[in-house]
Amino acid sequence: MTDGRDTWARSYHRNTTGDELRSVLTLMGPGGRTVEMRCTVDPQDEPGVCQTPRRRSYGGPEGCVAVAEYAWGGVAEGAEGEVPLLLRSGSNPAPSASR
Repeated sequence: MTDGRDTWARSYHRNTTGDELRSVLTLMGPGGRTVEMRCTVDPQDEPGVCQTPRRRSYGGPEGCVAVAEYAWGGVAEGAEGEVPLLLRSGSNPAPSASR
C-alpha cells in the first residue's frame, strides 16, 4: 500500500480454525530493505488485519514485494524446528506509472 512517499504491507484474515494461528507479514523493498511484522491471529469469525509500519519509499513502490505467511504454533522454522505452514501469499505487482 502507498500514501504519498510512504509504503507498507497489510494482510486481511479470518480464522475459523478454532486454533490460534501465527502470521508473519514481510515487506521487502529495493536495496535489501525489509520490514517484518509478527501477528497473532485469534480464532474468531470476525475479520482481522496484520500491517507493517509505514516507511518512506526508496525507489518507488514498484520495487516492493509483500509476503504473508500463516502457520500453527509458529511460522516457517522456529526454535522448536519446523512448524506446519498453512498459507504463503505474495503481493501483486504495483501498477506501472506508464499505464
